[in-house]
Amino acid sequence: MRKALVVGLALLAQGTLFAAMNTLTYSELTQKMRLFQESRLLLTAVELDVFTAVGSGATGREVAARLKTNPRATETLLNGLVAVGALNKRDGKFGNTEDTGRYLVEGSPECAREALMHTVHMWGAWGTLTEAVRTGTAVTRPGISGEDEQWTESFIAAMHRNAASGANALVRQVGAENVGRMLDVGGGSGAYSIAFAKANAALRAEVLDLGKVVGIAKKHIAEAGLSGRVVTRVGDLTKDEFGSDYDLVLLSAICHMLSPEENQSLFRRCARALVPGGRVVIRDFILEEDKSAPAPAALFAVHMLVNTPGGSTYSEEEYRSWLEGAGFREVKRLAPAGDLIVAWR
Repeated sequence: MRKALVVGLALLAQGTLFAAMNTLTYSELTQKMRLFQESRLLLTAVELDVFTAVGSGATGREVAARLKTNPRATETLLNGLVAVGALNKRDGKFGNTEDTGRYLVEGSPECAREALMHTVHMWGAWGTLTEAVRTGTAVTRPGISGEDEQWTESFIAAMHRNAASGANALVRQVGAENVGRMLDVGGGSGAYSIAFAKANAALRAEVLDLGKVVGIAKKHIAEAGLSGRVVTRVGDLTKDEFGSDYDLVLLSAICHMLSPEENQSLFRRCARALVPGGRVVIRDFILEEDKSAPAPAALFAVHMLVNTPGGSTYSEEEYRSWLEGAGFREVKRLAPAGDLIVAWR
């Protein structure tokens, strides 16, 4: 049961629910198509903050009173959460499991609810997939460019959680020793700039993002004690010039939000911002040439279809073509199946 929940939470965090499809019976196919039911159950529990309301143990009526929800409906929801292993129940009282208590109860050092709210917000856009396929583009307004402050905060929280866990590994792969000035385009919370600055005491980094995002970045930078070496700049990565004389430009989880034409423009502006011999580092999903694998990258292309005007995930061949067209002289993928591409001006 615990393993099932851990897997479920991981799938929620990735925004994917898929398994290898071999030969299925009709019953198995139906079951697969109903996977959304368990997903919606967990999403609603996260949205309502059910696990915090359950706390160290509570009856259904007590949880309903704390959440100001309907008692009958709340009891039904809680029993469903017990059925999928997200809660336990004894003598009429509901309790958190080790995992829900760890990741989904406010006050826990590892509480991930704020980041998982981004997954909650994915639900509405994915409900428009049929219309997006008909029209060829997202039919809902992309959250980060809209007015929804909660959407932005949860999105950046999710990105920060992912970046903070992988930033040091990226710095080791890319190397920070010869970097004096770095530009983190669409840098979000600043997690990668912070990691680079910690790896090289002489490095100065600049995080460029929208105004509503840089305020969040400033908080993380201050908490890291790096306000003197990591600064922020409000800008629009789709059209602004980036300046000049940078040794490294980082594009982490940026290219999938943009169309091919927008990426080509982005790479040209990155090239102009770099010193001769400077590098652009791209971290993103990278598709195989036929674009149907790996599965997470192919599914993320669908996620971009319902969430952006023209975004997608792209192949190594596409990145190479665009970078060379922008004037980069050498393009290298770090690790054959890795998610990093480096190009030198």
